[in-house]
Amino acid sequence: MAMKRLVSGMRTTGSLHLGHLEGTLKNWVKLQDKYECYFFAAVWHAFTDKFMENIPVLVKDMVTDWLSVGIDPKKAVIFRQSSMFEHAELSTILSNFTPLGWLERCPTFKDAVRDEDMRSGVSAGKLMYPVLMTSDIAVYNAEVVPVGKDQLPHLELSREIIRRFNSYCGQILKEPEASLSEVPLLLGIDNRKMSKSYNNSIELRETADNLKAKIQQMITDPQRVRRNDPGNPEVCTVFSYHKVYSPEKLEEICEGCKTAKIGCRDCKNMLFEKINNMLEPIRAKRGEIEANKGYVEDVIVSGEKIAHKVAGETMHEIRKAMGFI
Repeated sequence: MAMKRLVSGMRTTGSLHLGHLEGTLKNWVKLQDKYECYFFAAVWHAFTDKFMENIPVLVKDMVTDWLSVGIDPKKAVIFRQSSMFEHAELSTILSNFTPLGWLERCPTFKDAVRDEDMRSGVSAGKLMYPVLMTSDIAVYNAEVVPVGKDQLPHLELSREIIRRFNSYCGQILKEPEASLSEVPLLLGIDNRKMSKSYNNSIELRETADNLKAKIQQMITDPQRVRRNDPGNPEVCTVFSYHKVYSPEKLEEICEGCKTAKIGCRDCKNMLFEKINNMLEPIRAKRGEIEANKGYVEDVIVSGEKIAHKVAGETMHEIRKAMGFI
């Protein structure tokens, strides 16, 4: 039986961090054995928030990270969104089937225009984001899209746009189903949302020394002033990471914190060992990839040939249905 087709992308906004690894990449590695996967660098989506520079470098570095964590170009099609004119053509077509009210009710857009001052700085691309997202999915007639629960409204909007198009032009495009994934919550080292703009992320490219320094900066229980003070692990950033990386020792760490048997520095050192051991094979794989000059570019170009073929077939059917040919 043929595998169902799955499409997912990641915006090219900078270095990838542990949030990307736990929230997306580990899931992608599993999915590529279950589905016919198309993974793309979402260059155009990145521009909806700000002007991006050094795009070729950002794309290459991001794809290198994908390959380093286990995305396999023999199992998945890897490509750049910005090289696929079919995405843009379908987005233009679908925009004419999408009511303005649907886009204005999109949670992402509503958050971006909470007041008039914010509205004046938001691009039309931000408003049209769901249409382009729908095109990214529909141009490959994807049957599955991996999402977290918070992204379900966006996927449902895509399904509505596809249904509306099909009601006019015939059953050409498939309505994708969600592949729900549990996304561990990883905060930045300062207990805020992990973000490169906050300079609080632990990146996949951290050296061991940099990793250790960042973990030592992590915020712990502010009420635990001295080594022998009991702590509250539930307000500690370090403990929130242990929930992800040390589940087998969680009870021991929790009890040690509450009874002051384990100090904050000891707790951080334990976390460093866990994360560093996890990142070590990723570093080694990245070293192999970067030593193979031209390999990443070849992976992308090969993926784009496959993607163009599949997207081209879809667009041919759409052009016929629209009466363009």
